[in-house]
Amino acid sequence: MAPRVCLGQIGAAHGVRGEVRLRSFTAQPPAIAGYGPLETEDGRVFEIEELRPAKDHFVARFAGVRDRTAAERLANLKLYVPRERLPEPRQSDEFYHADLIGLAAVDGTGRQFGTVVALHNFGAGDLVEVQRPGHRSTVILPFTEAAVPIVDIAGGRIVIDPPEGLLKTT
Repeated sequence: MAPRVCLGQIGAAHGVRGEVRLRSFTAQPPAIAGYGPLETEDGRVFEIEELRPAKDHFVARFAGVRDRTAAERLANLKLYVPRERLPEPRQSDEFYHADLIGLAAVDGTGRQFGTVVALHNFGAGDLVEVQRPGHRSTVILPFTEAAVPIVDIAGGRIVIDPPEGLLKTT
């Protein structure tokens, strides 16, 4: 299956006519309406018919969703598009999370420490999660220039410079 990129998440129902709150994760938040059909994790497809800004989110109407009961069933669904539908990043320091998953995490000498399995953001900045070979647990690093000085998507790797002692080789 081709990588997909999460562009938004549906929140609570808004009103009685099938509208929902929608959080957009796109660089320009209103652009979420321009990417065509959006797909959920379980394969359902939704098209945005109307989108208007609200205080810290959008209010959206999806094709075929006409009442509050139907809107309530959509709460918390994440909305994705195939990676190939998105434009290439314009800046050298911009990346889609989907492009980073699966890259090797190596140190400055090229020694492999693991594989990127996820990127997270809990509000204080991006974090990269690395699965070490032969280990059950993962290691989380700040996704900053200091901790991850090189991202080489074409080469299939990121170079990491973790804080002292974080990646013990025992």
